[in-house]
Amino acid sequence: MSGNTGPATRAAFRRLTLGDTALIAAMADPELRAPSVRHLDPRTEALVRVGVLVALDAPPSSFRSAVDAAQMAGAHLDDLLAVLTAVAGPVGSARVISSAPRIALAAGYDVEAALEQLDPPDDDGGAGPR
Repeated sequence: MSGNTGPATRAAFRRLTLGDTALIAAMADPELRAPSVRHLDPRTEALVRVGVLVALDAPPSSFRSAVDAAQMAGAHLDDLLAVLTAVAGPVGSARVISSAPRIALAAGYDVEAALEQLDPPDDDGGAGPR
């Protein structure tokens, strides 16, 4: 076991293993979180939540609120792409492909509109702006 692990962390893992619903409720509610248990910074936490939504193949409305929270915490479109990169292996390409336009749109980038601005592929397979 790592020497950096505090007793509160070990106790939390024991409680979770036993199915402690009070701890689970406290973890889900930021107002109830115990100060003795380490938390992620708001930006990282918001990006993790976006990654979870990718894994769940969540609807656009869920992405909107999660991406808004991430942006309010300082995340940018580059960070959201990094989330897709991080989860691509575990969740698979279908989830990444379906989530990419939802995340981009929630962040203010309309990928579909941008695609409409491209010329059809030329002889070498590339496409260029109109």
